Amino acid sequence: MTVKSFDRGVFLPHYKEYSEHEAITTIVLPEEVVIPLQQHIGAPCKAVVKVGDQVKTGQKVGDSDAFVSAAVFASVDGTVTAVEPRPHFTGTDVESVVIKVDKNQQEPAWTERDISAMNGEEIKTAIKEAGIVGMGGAAFPTHVKLSPPKPIDLIIINACECEPFLTCDHRVIVEMTDAMVEGAKLIAKVVDAPRIIFGIEKNKPDGVEAVKALAEKEEGIEVVELDVKYPQGAEKQLIKAAVDREVPPGKLPLEVGVVVQNVGTAVAVYEACRYGKPLYERVLTVTGDAAARPANVKVAIGTPIGHVIEECGGFKEGDKPGKVIMGGPMTGFAQTDMNVPVVKGSSGLLLFSEEMVAKTEHMPCVRCARCVDHCPMFLYPNSISTNAELGRYDEAAEWGAMDCFECGICVYVCPSNRPIVQLVRDTKKDVAARAKR
Repeated sequence: MTVKSFDRGVFLPHYKEYSEHEAITTIVLPEEVVIPLQQHIGAPCKAVVKVGDQVKTGQKVGDSDAFVSAAVFASVDGTVTAVEPRPHFTGTDVESVVIKVDKNQQEPAWTERDISAMNGEEIKTAIKEAGIVGMGGAAFPTHVKLSPPKPIDLIIINACECEPFLTCDHRVIVEMTDAMVEGAKLIAKVVDAPRIIFGIEKNKPDGVEAVKALAEKEEGIEVVELDVKYPQGAEKQLIKAAVDREVPPGKLPLEVGVVVQNVGTAVAVYEACRYGKPLYERVLTVTGDAAARPANVKVAIGTPIGHVIEECGGFKEGDKPGKVIMGGPMTGFAQTDMNVPVVKGSSGLLLFSEEMVAKTEHMPCVRCARCVDHCPMFLYPNSISTNAELGRYDEAAEWGAMDCFECGICVYVCPSNRPIVQLVRDTKKDVAARAKR
């Protein structure tokens, strides 16, 4: 099989050996879960429960009338003790439903449905009702993504998992292959796409073989093996590598007839359609050089990250914590509050020792252009960052800040350790704020 790739990007150390062979396990529930009403791109939800209410696993606790939004659900049986702002992984406080977990949990009773009899609209309704979002990190509401204004002829299932350390998608590919493929077929049915491609990086040979074994029995499904390069899993780079279609700057994949979905999202779609199961739990990776027991675990959404870490053995004995990151090392968010909850888009918790954390202060740009050479979007991160640093956000936007998807390569290759991604975020924030005036 020919291995495909895209232009630019970087080859990163994998660090996946910590957890790539660890089968998915389930941890015990915490005493309290916190369900943020904003776990997705789009309008936040409003609570549909109040303090004192008894809730059941899978019960809707937050919803919105907005099209671009996604309902949120109780991940446990319990009692609502508060509806109030609580710490969020982004560093802000977000309105959340707080639930005290009952000691005696009842297994939800889902009703199996005949998915073969469902039409596209019924599938999309089931997806919306289940609150499914992109589970690769972007958390874009899936029912919105599956409502394109243009014809779609290809579904690409993103099975790259190109960030170092993370292995939860790898385990989903290997352990939930049937559900993932069935979910992909349901997604294709919604948009009437005749073709499905699974894009998998070559460092997951067991995943490649597992999906190929099923794809060979299905018409219109194929596996494309991809080079191990970052950010191979970014939508535009994945599309370019897999089928050589180029998404225009500022446009979405639908412009070239493609919809991209994550493997976890495909599984969630299958479960929503087959059983009517909402998205209230997910698989994530706990790993890092300071992790006592690296693992891939299925976690109830709303579980405090400190509880997840503790259930996986905490930090190695003798290791002083250097940094905890939610997500991957390139695009994740450093955490200081261990009460922050797991959300729908949480792919990992990285536990780093002090030795793993860079301590160099950032310096002025030396105009080496390494960021330009490696930028997968062919932008000029040097010019974006220098303008943003001076508060010239319009100029930063003109240099392409709004097209940046914050992969972090520019920071990785920068000899001056400049906070380019943060400066891009500052630019986007300023542009968005002024657009609302």
